Amino acid sequence: MKVTAIIPARYGSTRFPGKPLAIINGLPMIQHVCQRVAMAKMVNRVIVATDDARIVAAVADFGGEVMLTRADHPTGTDRLAEVAAKVDAELIVNVQGDEPLINPQMVDQAIVPLVRNRLIQMGTLASRIDQIDDFHNPNVVKVVKDQSGLALYFSRSPIPWPRDLTPHQLAEALPRLGLLRHIGLYVYRREFLLEYPSWPKTPLENLENLEQLRALEHGVKLYVAETGYSCHGVDTPADLERVSRLMSAEKN
Repeated sequence: MKVTAIIPARYGSTRFPGKPLAIINGLPMIQHVCQRVAMAKMVNRVIVATDDARIVAAVADFGGEVMLTRADHPTGTDRLAEVAAKVDAELIVNVQGDEPLINPQMVDQAIVPLVRNRLIQMGTLASRIDQIDDFHNPNVVKVVKDQSGLALYFSRSPIPWPRDLTPHQLAEALPRLGLLRHIGLYVYRREFLLEYPSWPKTPLENLENLEQLRALEHGVKLYVAETGYSCHGVDTPADLERVSRLMSAEKN
């Protein structure tokens, strides 16, 4: 099965302009992401999708593959679909360009369910929540899945809610409850991805501002694979320093 990973990379981030080209341990962040994704055993091809000539030049400099896209895409998924329309692959992996410490095995973990079950149209990842602040944080998206691993709902609210536990009991029991934090890595069947961005926004998507709810509201089978690995995304210059330290520690 042909699998292509596409990494959307915008230059014009509101909080951190030029983020994909930020230097971490001597290399631009987008290069770190490309190199790690290319190490995934199930990925055949890695492409950076960008609307900026500076990112095109940077990726070309380190020998990566890059495609220039339209600048007016409303979401990263639309940018992804533009590139996916031009590639020969059965599965498309969407990896965020601000995850320079992504573990290649995470990519494989998200791909495997769609290889094993052709009824699954879309896949993603989740990890266990072990900090009570994360459970209550609206910026940490939570996911609930059914017994077959398919997503039931994503929310910024703390779900599912342990009704019979006091706040103190909840904090103590949290590591044992198996509550899940969503990780924004996606795998799509190519035909589904080409159609998906054309669907209008749905009510729950608008309420939570979570694009993946559009898929659930249309009855899409979205598999949630659990991973034991952590993500260390870069949203600010302070995050960049933290990731640089973690990357240095990996080498020691």
